[in-house]
Amino acid sequence: MIKKEKGAIIRSYVVEFDREEDGRWIAEIPKLLGVMSYGATKKDAERRVYAVALRTLAYAIENKKVPIQISSLFTEHGMARR
Repeated sequence: MIKKEKGAIIRSYVVEFDREEDGRWIAEIPKLLGVMSYGATKKDAERRVYAVALRTLAYAIENKKVPIQISSLFTEHGMARR
């Protein structure tokens, strides 16, 4: 989803959650290639995937000069549990 706000483009990334058979949670941001994380709880997986996403975006900004506003990036979207 792309929103226009005061002349700037703010990208919004969906976080998808799934649960492994062993109980671990997986959080993934499909629009950011390779951005996923595991956690013992859903909240833990969420925090970790945000950290990976922010590192990925920071790298892109530093190396590709991609302008992006960090606020309002993430929304939650539940996936079917196993």
